[in-house]
Amino acid sequence: MSPQTLQVYNTFLALLALFSLIAGLGLLAFRLWAGRDTTRGLGLGSGILWVAWLVALVSTSGSLIYSEVVGFIPCKLCWYQRIAMYPMVVILLVGALRREVAVKFYALPLSLVGLGISAWHYLIQTFPGIETGACDLANPCSSRWVNVFGFVSIPFMAGAGFLLISVLLAFYLGGTRE
Repeated sequence: MSPQTLQVYNTFLALLALFSLIAGLGLLAFRLWAGRDTTRGLGLGSGILWVAWLVALVSTSGSLIYSEVVGFIPCKLCWYQRIAMYPMVVILLVGALRREVAVKFYALPLSLVGLGISAWHYLIQTFPGIETGACDLANPCSSRWVNVFGFVSIPFMAGAGFLLISVLLAFYLGGTRE
């Protein structure tokens, strides 16, 4: 991939991450403001699972392109984030196809764990001095393969995806209770 193409790709994914972050925080604020039964008000219903699946699919595809096409080597914390994100593509797809209410019990914990790992990873990138040496010295978790707009890195992008998926599943959780 040429440097210009990589820059366009990085910017595109950074914009998607910022959109995901704004959407996730906006939906969370709306839920807190509007109350419990907000999924019907949005008209999403079980479509929430399809949106969450799409976010997981784009996040997974983006990370695979970074490692398999661009050649970025994932650090240990990147691998842990992948372990949380990759299964959600299948779990959310099956849940959306079957309109399975129980999918929230599988996907939401994965998403919240992934969000925590992403937040910690981003913190390590922002403040490299707090890295404890748990990562490989040849490929430290504090290194930044991507830096768009001065603050958007790969863990930031992953965290935005995890946040949006978590909020969408929280909406689904609230809208499916009888």
